[in-house]
Formats: sequence, structure tokens, C-alpha cells
Amino acid sequence: MKHTFIEEIELGSKSAIFKINIIRYYINNGENTLADLGKEMDLSVPTVTKLVGELIDEGYVVDFGKQETNGGRRPNVYGVNPDSGYFLGVDIKRFRINIALINFKGDMVESKLSIPFYYENTQDSFDKLCVIINNFVDNVSVPKPKILSAGVNMSGRVNTETGHSYSLYFFNEKPLTEIFQERLGMHVTIDNDSRSMAYGEYINGVVNGEKDIIFVNVSWGLGLGIFIDGKLYYGKSGFAGEFGHLNAFDNEIICHCGKKGCLETQASGSFIHRRFLEKIAEGNTSILEERIKKGETIIQEDIIEAALKEDMLAIELVEEVGNTLGKHIAGLINLFNPELVIIGGVVALTGDFYFYLLEVL
Repeated sequence: MKHTFIEEIELGSKSAIFKINIIRYYINNGENTLADLGKEMDLSVPTVTKLVGELIDEGYVVDFGKQETNGGRRPNVYGVNPDSGYFLGVDIKRFRINIALINFKGDMVESKLSIPFYYENTQDSFDKLCVIINNFVDNVSVPKPKILSAGVNMSGRVNTETGHSYSLYFFNEKPLTEIFQERLGMHVTIDNDSRSMAYGEYINGVVNGEKDIIFVNVSWGLGLGIFIDGKLYYGKSGFAGEFGHLNAFDNEIICHCGKKGCLETQASGSFIHRRFLEKIAEGNTSILEERIKKGETIIQEDIIEAALKEDMLAIELVEEVGNTLGKHIAGLINLFNPELVIIGGVVALTGDFYFYLLEVL
């Protein structure tokens, strides 16, 4: 009995692994000939021809016809069929959710950004998240059966292989991916947001051939995405990169991890948010103070926007985080000796943030 490509993946067959690598090659490198593909994957031309032929039969790969050459026999070129399948991306922030649908080639098809959402480690929060995702899926132009998988990014300790999140929505021993699949009706994977952001930069961002990379995600929390020799580093249980939970300060601030003195208690978006509200209560001025007096909820992004509008209180806190964090990133550079350090996340949207980091580094 012949299995479909998706069935082969579920069975974990050797053929499925080869086909996944073929599709990954076409996505990353564009269309190419069977001979070139065989050289790249160290497979014989007959084997590649068979595998590509099966992918064509199932609609995942397209024959684009003859390649232009300067002479001789012109070979056919092949590549991914962008409409053969779609993938959903869900990015969970502290106060917002971003959702996007991409085709098989990685092109953005539809998206909805900055959907209001306040995430908490509660069943109610998880239920609301699933409603938001299902509403998005119900309103896209692509039929749901063509959405092959959803990838959910979240902060904290995430074991991608087992599908468990130990920081967010850890209600029982059942893998969170299975719970998501039951609620969304499609295949789901999860990963740490900092790793996902690092991978995005590696595949289609500022990375230009570098293999040893540190991505610093300065958002509500503080995390790392680490590339070693061109491969994402996960650690033994998938928890590598919890930069924000280094013990760095002798303070009494309890981090969300339950410990005191963590780096992110004084060098993160949550610190900026907390100190901003405290300073307003102490009598400091800001362009946001009238909104606060009216009882409006001020979120992290509001403070970053205020900094970009030259609000001195917001800038002061961004500078403080930049100087503090710069010293610790210098330590990471000494530890990892990377080719490239990327600063990303909501807080890094402030131009001044980079300058203050550079001063310390």
C-alpha cells in the first residue's frame, strides 16, 4: 500500500526525511535541476528523480520546464508548488498576538497583527487564545484542510520534541501540542519565541552566511536564540537560552520564575513597564500620564512608542536597560565568541537602545 507524503512523515519513513530535505532545499535555494539537487543532497540522480516525481504527483513540487543554457541539452528545473500547502504562525506576546498564514514557499498570504490579548497561565487565557486562532482560520481565504500545520511561539521553557511547555499553559502532563491539536483541528508544533525569532533571522533576515550567532530577544522577558555551527542549540531538554534568569542582582524582586535577582528583573520590557508606572506614581511626568490618570491600561508597546516620541521618562528607562544589558551581552560574547550578535524584540525597536548597547560593548 502506497502512503501519501503526509502519512510517510507521520510514520517517520526514510523516504519522508529525504522528501522533507528536498522541499527545504527548494524553499531555501529556489528552483534547480535534478542533477544539482542530487549533488547537494549526496543522492544519485535516479533516486532524486523518483523522490521528486512522487512529490510532483502529490502536488508539492512543480516542473518549471527547460533551463536556459549557453548550449547543449537543456535540463528541466523543479521547485516548490507554493499553493500545495499552507502553514499558520502564532506569536504570543504579553499583551498582543500576531497570526500569519504563509504558503509552502514562505510567502505571507494573510496576517492579523497586534490582536489584543493578555496572556496568563490560566485555562481561561488558553481558551481565549484558541478562540482567536480559530476565528482567524475561519476567516482566511484558504480552506482549512490545506493548512498543514500551525507553529506557536511562546516564551519560557519549551521542549519542542515532546510538545511540552513548562512555563505557559502547563496544566497537566499531556503535551500542549496535543491539546492545541484537539482545539484547533490541525497539526501543531510549539517552540520558544527567542529561538523562533533567531531562526527567522537566520533563514530570511540579517544573517549573511554566519554560522555562530546569538540572538538576544529583549521583550517582556529576556531570552536567547543560539546558533552553533549553523544549527539551533536547544540543550538537553530544550531549555537553552533562558538568559533572563541568570542571577545578576541582589534585589528583592521576585521574577515570574519564582526566584529573586534574575537579570530580567532589571533588564527587560517588564522592568521598564513596572518602573515606568512606579515613577509616574512618584510624580514623574510623561506624555502617557494623562492616560494613566484616566485609568487606561498602559502596555509595554505604549512606553516604547513614547520613547520614540522623545518622552524623557521612557528614554531614561530604555537607557538604563541598555546599559545594564550591554554589560551582560559582553559576557556572552566572551563566553560564546560568536560571529554575529543580533538584538531583537519589542524593546529593541527604540533606536537609542542600540546606541547605548554599543557604547558598553
